[in-house]
This record gives sequence, structure tokens and C-alpha cells, in this order.
Amino acid sequence: MSGTGGDMSGYFSDDSMIRRVMRKRAVGLTYGQRALVIGAVHPLLYVGTAEHTEHRTTPYTRLALTGRLFEAVSLGSTEEADRALAFTDKKHARVRGGLPEDAGPYPAGTRYSAHDPHLMFLTMAFTFDSAEVMHDVLVRRLTAAEREGLYQDYVRWGELFGMPRDAAPGSYPEFRRFFDEYLTSDQPYLTDEARLVGSYLAGKRVAYPLPMPLNRVVTGVHLLVQGSLPPRIRELYGIRWGAREQLSYRSLARAVRTAHLAPPLAPRALRDKLYGPSAPLYRLLGDREKRLVASGRPSMPGVDPRNHAQRHAG
Repeated sequence: MSGTGGDMSGYFSDDSMIRRVMRKRAVGLTYGQRALVIGAVHPLLYVGTAEHTEHRTTPYTRLALTGRLFEAVSLGSTEEADRALAFTDKKHARVRGGLPEDAGPYPAGTRYSAHDPHLMFLTMAFTFDSAEVMHDVLVRRLTAAEREGLYQDYVRWGELFGMPRDAAPGSYPEFRRFFDEYLTSDQPYLTDEARLVGSYLAGKRVAYPLPMPLNRVVTGVHLLVQGSLPPRIRELYGIRWGAREQLSYRSLARAVRTAHLAPPLAPRALRDKLYGPSAPLYRLLGDREKRLVASGRPSMPGVDPRNHAQRHAG
């Protein structure tokens, strides 16, 4: 992990692609859920996280925390980034072990570690891919040069978290070939728990009705996440997707893109909502989850709070 270099303005300049993309709230509010939904298809990543997290049954609290840490590195000052990196490194130090049972192409006992270079790259890959896709869908399509710049920024972002530079492909086209081939290969696999949690995060399964207008906002986010998923991922989750869903998705995405076309002409209140960090808004979901748990209701019914060893003790 890099804890030196940079200055109080941060590890990325204000005109860097990572800042230009992640300051768009439409991206910030959707890419995290999408990354978790897609990332869950890698058993080593999912099981390694689930077996060692303090938030197994409170994933929105974890999402809010992760969003805050990621934004501290990409959008914050060097001091803020270094605190986030040190906190993450401390948490990752204990994330190591072996798969407790077979998971698709990975047999029981396959080792995982948060410091494994390839798994660190895959974490970066799922994050970058989701930021790229949601910007294309909700703001505008990036140019080839912008796409390369964003990719290189995310490689640097991964390096700050400890990923060796040579763990990632050297260029965006190389990355895209690798990633797309991976998603269409026989490697992606959902454990039962990953399918359940991902179904909640993608909105295929809804635990409790939400009051309006929050219900409309959350339903919209779920539609955008589902529509942006590669068909293979929707198939793995069993997400029904037909002409009606595609039309609704395209209409909502077009409305969000339109809001970004001429922001100087839009009311200031709207402009202010389009740009800025998204972690405070994620925190609202985390706070709601905490209230649910405090009232005795599980955030995601059916998710066992115990790890594998606890479930099979005695």
C-alpha cells in the first residue's frame, strides 16, 4: 500500500478521469451495487469477504462503508486517502483462508487472501467496469481516450490499495478482452448465499416495502443495475428480462442522461444533486438497515449470520 506521495489535494488531480467520473452522483449511486452483484460470481472473492466481514447480514452498511473508503481514495485529500488505505489494509490482513466447500470450478480448500495479487486485480476490475458502464449508461459514452485514462486511474487506485501494477493488463483494450472473456467463460459461479444476497442487491428480491418517494428511487436504481448487467450475469441470478423491462430501463436511463446534457440551464438545486460524493446518500441506506436490525427484522431475510465454521460447530 502506498502511504506516501501526493499532496493535500489527493492522489488524483481534479481533471483526472476517475474524479470526473466518480463526481457524477448517477455513477456513484449505482456502480457500487452493480459491482457487488457482478463480483459475487467469483466464489473466492465472495466467500473470502463473507467469511470474514462484520457485516454479513448488513450488506448495505458494508456498501456504505466501502463507498466512503473508495471515495476517500479517489476524491479525497491525500490525508483522507491514507486513512482509508490504512483502515482497509488492517481489515484485509485477516482475510485469508480456504473455501469450506466446493464452489463451481473451485474445489473445497482452494486458498484465498485479500492480499492475493489476482484477487486484488479482480476487485479493481469489478469496480472499474461498473464505474465505466454506469457512466456510459447514465451520463454519456466515454471516448476511447477517456476510457483509457479512466482505466489507468483505476489501476493506480488499485496500486494504492496494494495491488501490484503487473497484476493488471497494461491497457484498456487488453483489460476489456480479459474481462469480457471471463464473464462469458465457465468460471463465474454463484454460491447459494451469493445468489441470495446478490438478488436483494439487484432488486430481484425485495425484503420490505419502502415508503414513497424512497420506493420509487430505490426501484429505479434496481432497474438501472439490472439493465446494465451482462446477459450472462442476469441468467446466473435468474433475473427475468424481456422487452418491457428493456423499454423501462432505456427510458429511465435516457431521462438521467438528459439531465446531464445541459446542466448550466438546469435549476441550481438540480445541478447540485447531479455532482458530488455519494457516500452520504449510501449512509442513508445503512442507517435504515441499522434501524431494521434494531427492530428485530433482518435486512435480508434468509441470510445466515454465522460463518461456515459456526454453522457446522459440534
